[in-house]
Amino acid sequence: MINLDELIAEHGVVGAQVAVLHNGEITDMAAGVLNNVTGEKVTTDSLFQIGSITKVWTATLVQELVNEGLLDLDRPVRDVLPEFTLADDEAARIITPRHLLTHTAGFQGDLFHDTGNGDDMLEKYVERLADARQEAPPGEFYTYCNSGFTLLGRIVEVLRGKPFRVVIRERLIDRLGLRTAAASHAEYAVQTVATGHVGKELKPAGKFMAEGDAPAGTVLAMSAHDLLEFVRMHLGTSEFDAMREVQVVPPDFGHGGKQGLGWALHEYTNGVTGIGHTGSTLGYRAYLRVIPAAGLAIAVLTNGGESLSLARAVYDDVLGDLAGIAVPSFPTPPQWPVPVDVERVVGVYRSTGLELHVTEGDGGRVKLRYERLNPDWEAFVDGDEHEFTGLRDDALIAVESADGYHAVAVLCGRDEQDRVKWLHWGRAARRV
Repeated sequence: MINLDELIAEHGVVGAQVAVLHNGEITDMAAGVLNNVTGEKVTTDSLFQIGSITKVWTATLVQELVNEGLLDLDRPVRDVLPEFTLADDEAARIITPRHLLTHTAGFQGDLFHDTGNGDDMLEKYVERLADARQEAPPGEFYTYCNSGFTLLGRIVEVLRGKPFRVVIRERLIDRLGLRTAAASHAEYAVQTVATGHVGKELKPAGKFMAEGDAPAGTVLAMSAHDLLEFVRMHLGTSEFDAMREVQVVPPDFGHGGKQGLGWALHEYTNGVTGIGHTGSTLGYRAYLRVIPAAGLAIAVLTNGGESLSLARAVYDDVLGDLAGIAVPSFPTPPQWPVPVDVERVVGVYRSTGLELHVTEGDGGRVKLRYERLNPDWEAFVDGDEHEFTGLRDDALIAVESADGYHAVAVLCGRDEQDRVKWLHWGRAARRV
């Protein structure tokens, strides 16, 4: 049985909600505070931002268009948005909605443009993609792409003839009778919304991310209970089953997983598979795991602290008790590390908003430091130097863990000088 009060104390989490869907019933609970300055208690009706779990909602709206014959996932985006332009015009010409849904479009993925909060915010966002550079050719490999889901949101609103926030409210929030969900920052004013907390000191964030990225996950907020009402809809119909089919196998970060249409596909012990997603915004972390075969789903929403460790403890408890399965363990540094080919690895790698500086360390290790090129990354990576050792011939692993996880970086490709071309940590950072 989950004791959420004990878990938030153990993991230093500011506030949390947990909800479990099992045998058609949702059980939810809350603990901690909405804001560690005001001290107001979290309740089961409080709203938390769900971050990139929003991508599953956006993908659901896209799948509805496909089901109605209004969109072909394998036709170019320009069929719907002829104005869609990137720095690489050939890439813009061939990119499809399927590329966007599976994070394989290859263009800059973390362009958090502030385009206001008007009905034209996504239209303006698409205009600003004209300078977005191509990190990899379309379809070459998986590299996480928030920008692609904002582009999908624009496709939704063009084909529905309404702003994205109106479409998601009418077709999902209102249709499902969700009491707590907010589809715009303006809607927060009439709800009780948790504050995100950032940094090691867990200070209230004091702001939200730009609303123009809403289809990727900067806005949608709700209770854990209402998030599982959305999951209940997916489990109760076959019209979205195509979203669960394997589309892409991402690089091997040591804990399995594949990519569907919007959904991440997870693997458990005893050969059981599931779907889910995680989400991160300024000071919020959200976790969703679903085992369709067992009719089981778990949502964990938090607003600061070691939330991954807390979520894993909840998973272990619930999945073990109700499904007899467990989440695979995260990788740890091997007792006898694989030697790192230092000369081929050291250098500077760049992704959207970040540079990754890799230098030679001691004893066949390397040191990695994130340099933030965009202040939006402040809540997601620190500027400290971290020691990495060899996990496999093609992967590095952090010597020290953070929130119970040793970060893994996969070494992809070779440049003309036979050096590592991409350092892949979910995003593909290219050598510069």
